[in-house]
Amino acid sequence: MNSINYVKLGEIIHHRKLSNGLEVFVLPKNNFQKTFATFTTNFGSVDNSFIPFKGGGITHVPEGLAHFLEHQLFESEKGNVFQTFAARGAFVNAFTTFNRTAYTLSATSHIEKNLTFLLDFVQSPYFTNETLNREKGVIEQEIKMKNDNPEWRSRFGILENMYKSHPVKSNIAGTITSLNQILKEDLYNCYNTFYHPKNMLLFVTGPVVPEEIFSLIRDNQENKEFHGSGDIQRIYPHEDSKVKLRSSVLNLPVGTPKVFIGHKDPKPFKQGQELLTYELAQSVLLELMFGKSSDAYEKLYRNGYIDESFDFDCVNEKGFGFSVIGGDSQEPEKVIAIVKETISKFKSSPILNARRAINKKIGGFLRSLNSPQFIANQFSRYQFNQMDLFDVLPTLKELSEKDLEEVLQFHLSEYSRTSLIVKGDR
Repeated sequence: MNSINYVKLGEIIHHRKLSNGLEVFVLPKNNFQKTFATFTTNFGSVDNSFIPFKGGGITHVPEGLAHFLEHQLFESEKGNVFQTFAARGAFVNAFTTFNRTAYTLSATSHIEKNLTFLLDFVQSPYFTNETLNREKGVIEQEIKMKNDNPEWRSRFGILENMYKSHPVKSNIAGTITSLNQILKEDLYNCYNTFYHPKNMLLFVTGPVVPEEIFSLIRDNQENKEFHGSGDIQRIYPHEDSKVKLRSSVLNLPVGTPKVFIGHKDPKPFKQGQELLTYELAQSVLLELMFGKSSDAYEKLYRNGYIDESFDFDCVNEKGFGFSVIGGDSQEPEKVIAIVKETISKFKSSPILNARRAINKKIGGFLRSLNSPQFIANQFSRYQFNQMDLFDVLPTLKELSEKDLEEVLQFHLSEYSRTSLIVKGDR
């Protein structure tokens, strides 16, 4: 068992890699009432083309398959998964992102039984045509609800402006057409390729004893067999650094128009410490430029161009990255102009007050560490990108103006920028 002591945070992470390749991390938190766990696979909505576990040529599967597979794993020959956990005082859930699928557990008692059942139901696929058809009806309704949601449609609208070919531009749940193309064989093919323990991570935090957790997980895994080797070849289409569209207008049923300005990362292949430094610098820079205490925000708000929905977000993963700025606005063109003006101003002047924004990020991160849900849900994302969640604090403290300037010059460039205006239906 390896242990990493984060002295300044007062945390100790215990780690073990099992013989089948599964990485297990345990963070003891004796002051927590609940135990939280995430069982995560490095497989998400963008992984639609790959070499399957059995070899052969490139396999292409319909959009939305990772999300559909997540839903299908809750089908069990032994009965209702949710009821089994509820009977033991536990709550289980799951979510799919662009590049991972996580199964989450929270419990205050029967920890060993609940952890065992979490592993067992995820590692016991049960797909039939009957369960597929039933779940397709459920997800079809989910897709229709998302399509009626202006916020959701806007998010993927700006991504469609950015990306020509990369599947990050596609709805995580897919489309109704792609949903109905999914076959039982597709599910087993993806499951056996991406749900190998070597491609997965288990994280547990709460009032637990690491040695007992490792012993429990090791005994559980030694009794199981898995297909393939866990070595995965993912295939992604070529995507250059320029955006697909410089601007677009989307008509949706909104009372107030919306505006979004997106920037596509021209070099989205960073990993490890390089990625951690970059994305933290990006977040700090956007806070300086467009946070609620910035000059741009004050100008936009004072003139009535925006309301409190105005915000920014950034996503950075291997192979794709972007930032989005925007919100509701009665004057979307003026918002776009002021965002461009602000970026230009920052590029022509020294970056000031960076330490204030960094300290704000440090405070927010330290508050997040009080949430076991945050830690459990974020830990795997950092690990899959060869980063460490607990390196966020020292990296923030070491950020320099040079780090921010690099993001400013290469990410927030004119050729990587696009805008989307959402207007009400007519």
